Formats: sequence, structure tokens, C-alpha cells
Amino acid sequence: MAERLCWVATSGTGRLDRTLADVFPTVSRARFQALIAEGRVTIDGAPAKGSMHPTFGQVVVVDVPDAVASSIVGEDIPLDVLHEDEDLIVLVKPAGMVVHPSAGHGHGTLVNALLGRAGSLSTIGGVERPGIVHRLDGGTSGVMVVARNDVTHRALSTLFAAHDLERRYLAVVHRVPLFDGGTIRSVIGRDPKDRLRMSSVPDDVPVPVDLEPEVIGYVYDDDDLEEPVAPERRRGRLAITQWRTRAKADRVALVECRLETGRTHQVRVHLTESGHPVLGDMLYSRRDCVAPAGIRAMVDQLSHPLLHAWHLGFRHPRDGRPMAFSAPPPADFVALCAAAELTIPPLELSPMAPPPRKHH
Repeated sequence: MAERLCWVATSGTGRLDRTLADVFPTVSRARFQALIAEGRVTIDGAPAKGSMHPTFGQVVVVDVPDAVASSIVGEDIPLDVLHEDEDLIVLVKPAGMVVHPSAGHGHGTLVNALLGRAGSLSTIGGVERPGIVHRLDGGTSGVMVVARNDVTHRALSTLFAAHDLERRYLAVVHRVPLFDGGTIRSVIGRDPKDRLRMSSVPDDVPVPVDLEPEVIGYVYDDDDLEEPVAPERRRGRLAITQWRTRAKADRVALVECRLETGRTHQVRVHLTESGHPVLGDMLYSRRDCVAPAGIRAMVDQLSHPLLHAWHLGFRHPRDGRPMAFSAPPPADFVALCAAAELTIPPLELSPMAPPPRKHH
């Protein structure tokens, strides 16, 4: 249904397209950019540009048209569904499946599979991303939640934006960590030397806008809630990962991570920069990390990182009841752990951060 969004600018606003995505978090920045290009956004009645910076008191009006039918073709692709009701679907995405169509991935995506099923999906994400509230990297397997209507989509988006949920990952990494656990905290932004990668950046050093990742405001594995530094530049975003070692073997380890935030490639960046890149992660691989001889052939044949989102917990948007879903790692993950003599422990929730030291 078409709707009109109105907002009165406050002092110190940034770029219009980014600010609107912050003010209306259930609409993506990319969507606002498209609406601006179509002339559907005005400032005090005059057509707006995304690079504009509204000043105090100016009235911004956005006319959002009715959703158009998706041109994406539904495909008969089996899905591992853990839960389904009138509001949402919880499923396990396999490694190698891209979440939504993009350049080079026009079919075989999770969205294609969802459209091939009976039932409705939310429309807030746009015609190319129906139902998609958050993402996992194409090579990452694990538990995801999909919205079946717009009310649920908005509620889930709010949970992801506030990090008010439980997300845990398992990863097989190079080298055995010196410590059994801890917390990694850094500011993550686009790597200025390689646009495909993310990296930790000093929190007082802005990142050029033209090196930013694509910002999709409704997808909170890539949320964008920080204020811009200046009209043409911005900082990275705070990322916090709790981790602990679950199993050790010869030069490899099984690590569990709990996300306090959800930034692009967060787990992969934090583990790599800690000296423990994920096995099979060609984007973040390091020359000084070589797999043990006994599993080297298996690692060389991997087509994706051994990273699995094993748990997702949240409150149901309709009635607030707690919901928790877990899924064991896929077969290739289990097989490599067995070959490396890494014992996968029972998957159960327990505190991640080490207990505080007692003061005497």
C-alpha cells in the first residue's frame, strides 16, 4: 500500500539518503536512493538529492508507491525449515546459497526458493528481497528468520537494529588460540586497499564514502546506525564479538562466537585479525596459515569458509514469547572436524565471556 513519510529535520543531520534510513529503519537506504532518483522525495516542497543535508526545521516528505510485482522467478528448491507460522519462517541456509539475487546470482538464491513455496512474504525489503530481514554470507551456513508480513518484518528489524537477540556461530580456525576466550571489540569499515574486504579501522579515522559497503537498512547483518562524520566521509561501525575455544587439535581449533553486533563479515574479520582466519576463507586467508598435512587436501577442496550460524534466539514479534532455534554444522564441516580430531561439543547455550576476576 502506498504511504507518505514525513520528517522535520533536526540540527546536525547528515546526507539525506543516509539520514532517512536512520529515521525510518524499516526502509533501506538503497530504497530511499531509488525514491530520490524517481523524484518522490522533497525538502520544503522542492525535489531533493541524496547528497543534500537538510537544515533545522526543513520538512522532508517521501512518497512511497505501492509495491510492484517481483520479476524474480520462484524455484522448486528444497529448504530445511525449522519453524513456520503465519508471521515468520525459521530455516537453515546451506553454505553456498546466496540470500537474494544480485550481480552474478540471478537464480538459485534463498529468495528464489522462498518464492517457490506457497505463502506470503513481507514486502518492505523491496521486490528483490521479499521476506529478508537479515543475511548470512553466501558461504556461511546456518539459522535465519524470514518475515511473512510487513508488521513482522518491522518488528524483527527493530530487534536486529537493537541487537536484542542471541546469535552464535561455530568456526574452524587456523592455529590454536593462546586463550580460552574473550571479547573482540573494534570499528569495522570497508578495507581501503581492497573493496571486497572489510577490516578494523581506527575509530577516529573516517572512511571514504566511495569505499563504503552497500547499505541495506532493513538487513541488519549489515546495519548502518552510526552518524556520519562529515558530509563526504564517515567512520566505520562498532563491532563486538565474544568468543571461546571449544576444541583444540594440531594447529587448528573449533571456536564459538557470539555476536553482540552484526556487521558485514564481522566474525571473519575479527578472527582473521586475531591471527585465526577461518579455514576455507579465501577472501581473508593469510599466507602464514597452512593447514596441517592430514587435512590439507580437504581444506584445499573447500569452496566456502567453515563458518556456521548454529543458534538464533529472539522473541516472537506477535506475542513476545521466547523462541530459540539451533542447527548442527553441515556434513563437510563435521567431516573436517573429524579428520582434524576436533570434537564438536554439545550445542548448548552458556555464558561466553570469562567470569570477572575476584578482588581480594
